[in-house]
Amino acid sequence: MVLDKAVPLISENNEDSTSNEGITQNYDYFYDDLALSKRVWIESKKLWHIVGPTIVTRIAAYTLFVIAQSFAGHIGDVELAAISLGSNVIVGLTCGLLVGMASALETLCGQAYGAKKYYMLGVYMQRSWIVLFTCSILLLPLFIFSTQLLKLLGQPDHVADLAGTVTLCLIPLHLCFPFLFPLQTFLQSQLQPGIMAWVSIVGVVFQIIGSWILVTVLGWGVMGVAIALCLAWWIQALVLFGYIVFWGGCPFCWAGFSMEAFSGLWEFIKLSAASGVMICLEYWYSTALMLMTGNLKNADIALDALSICTSINQWEIMIPFAFFAGVGVRVANELGAGNGKGARFATIVASTTSIAIGVVFWLLAMIFHDKLALIFSNSQPVLDEVDKLSVLLAFTILLNSLQPVLSGVAVGSGWQSIVAYVNIGSYYLIGIPLGLLLGWTLHGGVTGIWGGMIVGTAVQTMILGIITMRCNWEKEANKASRHVDKWEAI
Repeated sequence: MVLDKAVPLISENNEDSTSNEGITQNYDYFYDDLALSKRVWIESKKLWHIVGPTIVTRIAAYTLFVIAQSFAGHIGDVELAAISLGSNVIVGLTCGLLVGMASALETLCGQAYGAKKYYMLGVYMQRSWIVLFTCSILLLPLFIFSTQLLKLLGQPDHVADLAGTVTLCLIPLHLCFPFLFPLQTFLQSQLQPGIMAWVSIVGVVFQIIGSWILVTVLGWGVMGVAIALCLAWWIQALVLFGYIVFWGGCPFCWAGFSMEAFSGLWEFIKLSAASGVMICLEYWYSTALMLMTGNLKNADIALDALSICTSINQWEIMIPFAFFAGVGVRVANELGAGNGKGARFATIVASTTSIAIGVVFWLLAMIFHDKLALIFSNSQPVLDEVDKLSVLLAFTILLNSLQPVLSGVAVGSGWQSIVAYVNIGSYYLIGIPLGLLLGWTLHGGVTGIWGGMIVGTAVQTMILGIITMRCNWEKEANKASRHVDKWEAI
């Protein structure tokens, strides 16, 4: 095995380079003797080195879809509905699964990087490409038969027909995800999220310019919106690929294409499948909220208000999702290096920081409860409905400040299978049935549906919190070391 020695990935001329590694050798032997404030400062620097650029990357990714909806909305209401259904329902279903499957790479690459098995990061990424591309091909019927699927879900024929055509144009976007997501995880695991942030900004700029040219100048309509969206994502993927493969951005973790990528695929598939189930269950949970609300009687105002609250929540949740990535990498790095105490401390610092940020946004939602919708609508009925939902929005934001962090700890530790069962139980056996009971049977409407689903999220967060608090971190570190050796031998 080549490159099995500790080789710094950041120039030794940079005095902060050691603080950016998954495990800082200078602190290995006296880290426990440092003052608590110093330890928190060191860990926060490592965490925010990942979280800061990741926030930019995730907000930019969400913005791409907002831009597409904005351009489509200026074409017409049917076009807006078509691009929304194509991107939120069809792409959303497949994206959730592929994001989850790619998160398996966070466990493997993060632990391998902490163990200084740098060469294996490139092999793992290639295995992930193979598994995710195979899965994406198997998911293509959802795009091909999207018109029929949307009609089954109760969409009007003229909307479903146009949405089906748009969805076919989004197939290149679907095929981009299994290529891009492993590239991003590969870079995150070796603490290089900065390049991802810059590339994501380029993607947003390209999306705006491309949509303007294709829609306004060339008059391609909603098809132009879909094509511009696909191109914006592929630009990011190709730039990151060039950075890694051709421009030498990761010289120690990328040693070229290897036949080792085709070995151990079954074990990789099992871990990827568990990760996919874990994450996609969370993605689909919010989709279920929209679908149940849409089937209420006279749900127009409720849907508008819920859409506004969902948009606000989606913007804010990009911060906890960045902590999901950051703590996953930090925990995996420390466990891979055999440092259970470091993994535990990284969990505490990340959880505390994310909760503090969540409390700030919770307060903002509570204080400005009657003004939250003004940036989206001037309709008084909609404003009143959002005001009624603002308390639920505030507590959703508060719960989401911790829940993604705990999920990130699970990914870094390799607990995906356990969390998948927790998600099934808390979301689909408690949250959704309780939401249906409160919203439909007891006539609580959208407030009852959302309130019941918040209970499911609270149960999931509580269970993950208990699992994390009861964790034997030294045992997890030993287990991670064995896993790294096992995967390297495959």
